[in-house]
Amino acid sequence: MKALEMWARLISVVTGLMFAWAVPQFRMHIEGFAHKAAGHINPYIEITFPEYGGERLERCEAYAAIKSYLSASASTRAKRLKASVKDTRSLVLSMDDNEEVVDEFEGVKLWWSCLIVSRNSTISLYPYSENRRFFKLTFHRSHREVITSSYIKHVLATGKAVAANNQLRKLFTNNPSSNWHYYEESKWSYGAFEHPATFDTLAMEPSKKKEIMNDLLKFQRGKEYYARIGKPWKRGYLLYGPPGTGKSTMVAAMANFLNYDVYDLELTTVKDNTELRKLLIETSAKSIIVIEDIDCSLDLTGQRKTGKQEKDNHEEKADPVKRTEKGREESKVTLSGLLNFIDGLWSACGGERIIVFTTNYVEKLDPALIRRGRMDKLIEMSYCCFESFKVLARNYLGVEVHPLFATVRQLLEETKMTPADVAENLMPKSDEEDEEACLERLIEALRKAKEEAGKKSEEEKAAAAEATAARASVDVFL
Repeated sequence: MKALEMWARLISVVTGLMFAWAVPQFRMHIEGFAHKAAGHINPYIEITFPEYGGERLERCEAYAAIKSYLSASASTRAKRLKASVKDTRSLVLSMDDNEEVVDEFEGVKLWWSCLIVSRNSTISLYPYSENRRFFKLTFHRSHREVITSSYIKHVLATGKAVAANNQLRKLFTNNPSSNWHYYEESKWSYGAFEHPATFDTLAMEPSKKKEIMNDLLKFQRGKEYYARIGKPWKRGYLLYGPPGTGKSTMVAAMANFLNYDVYDLELTTVKDNTELRKLLIETSAKSIIVIEDIDCSLDLTGQRKTGKQEKDNHEEKADPVKRTEKGREESKVTLSGLLNFIDGLWSACGGERIIVFTTNYVEKLDPALIRRGRMDKLIEMSYCCFESFKVLARNYLGVEVHPLFATVRQLLEETKMTPADVAENLMPKSDEEDEEACLERLIEALRKAKEEAGKKSEEEKAAAAEATAARASVDVFL
């Protein structure tokens, strides 16, 4: 009987504890009491450094610095490592998840752990949507002063130096939001940025290139200046001009000149303004955010429609099911949301960012999108001039002067050809072709373009004359 009573009491106590644990308010008190009790017994102190701060809105710089520090100091001691390739000759190792390593500083022994904790307490289609990463530093409480006053500063400074040394410039693209809930919740995917374009190889007038380079350097060195005038440390550039004039190449040259990462933002995959804001927050400092062909993006600026799109619109009107499915897929990013992305309060999160829009049709853009303060500098990427041609001739043929240059100069003044078309004609098509053959091919292409432009002009004049005559006939008849 006594044994049964003992078991009954034990079951009653366990049941009561389980009930208390199931109630959040009781659980908080129990956990608090347990931590206090452990604090009197356990002589070790723990400090955690989460990957994100501010309710997961902003990536913590301390976390990134610690990760870089441990990649350098822990690679010889950790048993499980993650590897990433910096380039074809360099391998960067870092501590794997849920691994622990020992470090030592001024004779003090301490422990680092890289942990992942899931806060998901319910069954979900996205089981990793609440994962949280953090580093945990453990040390004896007798060394609190050394750790907090010296060691952590040492780790952060060393980590930033290691990150700068191992820096691999990246080209990012945004993932569809349907993929954000999977492992690591990555909103951006990236590859190595290896575009070789520089301002030296960019086909543009030297004075214009110098002006742009000075503007970029002024921005890069302007942290204190922007803080003093009360503006976020960012700058907007609008690159506009016909297709083939080097707008994308200009972005690559800017990134190589400043040593910045590039975020290629595809607006059509962004569902709404909230997602756009989250993508902005996930970008890093020292980066260029690019939205190419902004005049074609969504319905922000009077999107151009092809014949096929017009046909699809007609079919959607006749087919309610198709119209509903397309409406479900269409982005709900608005002009207001994009303006806030560029110039709103959230644009001040982080710093040292450049925002670049490119367009073939600047006249189609909403004036609110390109006003000063949003797009600070407007750069026209125009047809090839003789100065641009000389850069291309040096790049593609390795020649600075040639007797045929005078003919090319005259033709470039009389007709329009994009730098892309000039470059294609200058590029040798076989090992037998020399610079003279390439220049002659370019001259032939320029003459042909001039002839076609003349024919088109004559046709337009004839059509205008016929239209004028027709209107005159109508007026006489009336």
